[in-house]
Amino acid sequence: MSEAATAQSPWQTAKIIRIEKRTPRVTSFVFKLSRPFVHQAGQHVDVRLTAPDGYQARRSYSIASAPESGGTIELAIERLEDGEVSPFFHEVAVVGDEIELRGPLGGHFVWSDSDGGPLILVGGGSGVVPLMAMVRHRTARKSSVSVALVFSARIWDEVIFRDELIKLDDRRDGFDLVLTLTREAARRPEDYSRRIDAQMMMQSMARLPEPPRLAFVCGSNAFVSAAAQALIDADVPPGLIRTERYGV
Repeated sequence: MSEAATAQSPWQTAKIIRIEKRTPRVTSFVFKLSRPFVHQAGQHVDVRLTAPDGYQARRSYSIASAPESGGTIELAIERLEDGEVSPFFHEVAVVGDEIELRGPLGGHFVWSDSDGGPLILVGGGSGVVPLMAMVRHRTARKSSVSVALVFSARIWDEVIFRDELIKLDDRRDGFDLVLTLTREAARRPEDYSRRIDAQMMMQSMARLPEPPRLAFVCGSNAFVSAAAQALIDADVPPGLIRTERYGV
């Protein structure tokens, strides 16, 4: 991160005002900001924890809430056994706790309804979080932009934001949800039970009224590489594909 970006996003305190279990390994934390900011869908924040001995641990988390959330942000945090930050949130943090964060950060992996579409969003596991901010932004703006979200998870119970996404899909207002489970049979007739591939991308894009104007892919390094290649194999120009990676 550049020095300019750091200067524009100073550290501030944020209070946990709600905690919601999403899946066995992912929990959402909603924070009230001491200095509210307006973010773009797809941006992230840095979180900093300081131990009594002065040791500090930092982690970046994508913002799940829409820019219209008004003075609060939602972070959906996956528990990582070897993590320095996520175990604190899952084992220690309670409503009322204050933490340090700074943001919003990131300017490449962002979307506004004014950017238009159609869009194809492709997420793997917790990589769906910044894409969820885009979906929620579309809903808040009552946007007519067509969006297809392809979400890969291992099993049904690991589909983050599952109930909310299915309700949005049921509205049939131009948002289409495609779930693919890699370790379990599909639960809905329109879904898949395999890893993402070019055929799946082509079938998902066929739900859009015209070829996508932009594609966003987020997940682990391996997932993003495979999903981006699947989009390219499905004739999406590489220049339209924006990616965000985490982990190894």
